[in-house]
Amino acid sequence: MSEVGGNAQQASAWFADELRRLRQLSGAPSLNTLVAISTAQGQPLARSTISDKLNAKSLPDWPFVVAFVKACVAHADRAGVRLPADLTEMRHWDARHWRLLRIADAAHTEDRLRAAAHAQIGRRTGSAAPASQPEPPVPGSSPTGQGAGALDSVTPRQLPAAVPHFVGRRAALTALDALLAHRHRAPGTTTICLISGTAGVGKTSLAVGWAHQVADRFPDGQLYVNLRGFDATGPAASPAEVLREFLEALGVPAQRVPAGQDARSGLYRSVLTGRRVLVLLDNAGDVDQVRPLLPGSPECLVVVTSRGHLAGLVTIEGAVPLLLDPLPRRESHELLSRRLGADRLENEPEATNRIVDAAAGLPLALAIVAGRAAVQPALGLGRLADELTGSDGLDRFSHGDAATDVRTVFSWSYRNLDATSARAFRLLGLHPGPDVSVPALASLVGAPVAEAGRTLAALVRANLLSEHLPQRYVLHDLLRAYAAELVAEHEPEQARRQALGRLIDSYLHTGYAADLLLYDQRDPISPTPARPGTAITALIDRAAAWRWFTSEHRVLLTVIGLATDARFDTPAWQLAWVVNTYLDRLGAWQEQLVVQEWALLAASRVADRDGQARAHRNRAVACLRLGDHHQARVHLRRSLRLYAGLGDAIGSARAHLNLGILAERLGRYEQALQHAQQALDLFTAAENPNGRANALNNIGWYHSQLGNHRQAIDYCTQALVLQRQVGNRYWQAHTWDSLGYAHHRLEQQAEAIRCYRNALALWREAAERYYEATTLTHLGDSHRAAGAPGPARRAWRRALKILELLGHPDADQLRDRLHAEPARFRDQRAETLSGRATESHRAPR
Repeated sequence: MSEVGGNAQQASAWFADELRRLRQLSGAPSLNTLVAISTAQGQPLARSTISDKLNAKSLPDWPFVVAFVKACVAHADRAGVRLPADLTEMRHWDARHWRLLRIADAAHTEDRLRAAAHAQIGRRTGSAAPASQPEPPVPGSSPTGQGAGALDSVTPRQLPAAVPHFVGRRAALTALDALLAHRHRAPGTTTICLISGTAGVGKTSLAVGWAHQVADRFPDGQLYVNLRGFDATGPAASPAEVLREFLEALGVPAQRVPAGQDARSGLYRSVLTGRRVLVLLDNAGDVDQVRPLLPGSPECLVVVTSRGHLAGLVTIEGAVPLLLDPLPRRESHELLSRRLGADRLENEPEATNRIVDAAAGLPLALAIVAGRAAVQPALGLGRLADELTGSDGLDRFSHGDAATDVRTVFSWSYRNLDATSARAFRLLGLHPGPDVSVPALASLVGAPVAEAGRTLAALVRANLLSEHLPQRYVLHDLLRAYAAELVAEHEPEQARRQALGRLIDSYLHTGYAADLLLYDQRDPISPTPARPGTAITALIDRAAAWRWFTSEHRVLLTVIGLATDARFDTPAWQLAWVVNTYLDRLGAWQEQLVVQEWALLAASRVADRDGQARAHRNRAVACLRLGDHHQARVHLRRSLRLYAGLGDAIGSARAHLNLGILAERLGRYEQALQHAQQALDLFTAAENPNGRANALNNIGWYHSQLGNHRQAIDYCTQALVLQRQVGNRYWQAHTWDSLGYAHHRLEQQAEAIRCYRNALALWREAAERYYEATTLTHLGDSHRAAGAPGPARRAWRRALKILELLGHPDADQLRDRLHAEPARFRDQRAETLSGRATESHRAPR
């Protein structure tokens, strides 16, 4: 059995013990009694389910935990039993349940990632990469972009804008309205509607328009995602990635989002328990893409759109099917009338009828025709109808299916573009999506950014593109497939490869500048020179860098996959290196693993040993984050061998620092100390003062863990001197905290308090809230040891407030400490919490 697997079983047994303890303390109700109480409370539990969970035969989901806890509390009330206050609070159980999910998920992460990476590389798609130690977030912001408020304070409003000229669909709207009245048809179930129909028939327009109409019925928010299930040129959206985005939109801090899909899905359902949220899952490819995104709360409603019938969603999940047919002639006329005016249609009725026939009742086709006519009001509808119905080489795509006949409409609209816009539309078929920025298009076409902006506006006016967010554009998946066909047919292979190269260079060079703004002490690389015509975005500060990474997150992953598949090997591994700091800070370690797998593949194909060494080390750090110590050791050893063969002392030193952290995680402090000393020797030989300072701090920390506190002070003081010399204020904060810990253990509390206060000033300067909380915790420890319980509790309360705002699991332990008797504030619990809080003082970089 693997170590992670064993931990998962231990965690499951521990959680079952917690549930059994609650049952015992609440008066030991029988299973039949719990079944009766839970049924009366509207959250019925089956006797067999309770038995399974109490015996750790399967992991309990959050709805079970809620129902079980409430039933036990209700029985205690009836029996006159007073339960400990924390056992009656759902936040107590939420923290424990979340930890259980993360531990259980880690047992399956590596196998799942290997399979996912292999499949995604074959499909030319992407995920993400790791590096080292989390850096401080952008001052004044949170990584999620949602702020650091409590979970219930965030109300997502993700619906796209409604179509301005929506017509008809009265029967479908009536059927959707009926769902609202039947949302509670069965306890514990979520109402699901499946809107299906051919491509371009208006499924998204119907779903989004109706969602806006009923948004006030869902005051806790509306979630939306385009799952891209039928996009022929790019990857379908990964349920795991969608879950991460949904959780962050719901207020879950990035560092609290679990690594794997199963754990994310469990946390997602937990967060939505009791909330009234509308979830719109657009363009689903299959049932497996949808199931992890279904909430378990009867207060929620889910609308799914798909070209497929998704029979499993109907038969198993009980989705209500709603088949959308093409618009009838009368409603097609109405749509054109609203766009062009009734007079214009009445003046040319025969031409109008030919346009309606050619569009085959597809709103997408009608919108494109209307857009062309609207921007050229002097152009007669007869001429438009002639152009639209004229025969050309694209007739081969027409087989009597409305979904393929729409290509005739696309070709007609495309032929009426100017040459610059037509070429830009073709080249958009090379972009992997999910959306496109102005600099990305500028790079594809090799034109100035201003010109690219005007071209995008022209494509929007022609209804070939939509601006779903300011300065970010999306193609309907049919239009993307059509553009891909055009670019393959009309652009020579060399031109396509040059365009792809410029696109990759744009993300690589802008990302490299952004990465250095986030972490300016990182060992640099030498990106391949950008091709002429590449648009590189200028970023002025760390906040701008973080915003760029956030907006381009999903695109960067697909571009790395595209670069790997298209054999742009050097830029591929370099781009994986570029996104490393951002993903590590975000806690996207699963993505880090996949991206670094691509980096290893790309660097190996060009025999780039430096790229391989970096990728192995970055992958090892992600494994450390996920608790996979075996794989971390494998990759670090390979990285160390490569660095040694290259004669790269700094790279070797950083690998030794990582090996030291691995040894510490395993409780092998002497071994950790040896690795840190080797790193110090290498950094010294390479005359690298930043690395020397980090190694000295690590050595000091390991001496503290071994009880050598005076030696720890000596080494940390040397680290502090070096950090001041190079101006590394962030690492000074770490070292001040390490010094404080050593003085605290030597019972020199006045000096410890001074050190902690120095660290706090630097953490606040960097807006580093988590490490501010850990240092406040240590400050409270020293105040308590100095016989000042009042200041100690004030420091702990401030730390607790920050941890609660961040949604960090350490909040639970600190809350326990504040509730405990004074005598319990000392010794082992204080040592344990302090050790956990400062774990990141061993700098992996």
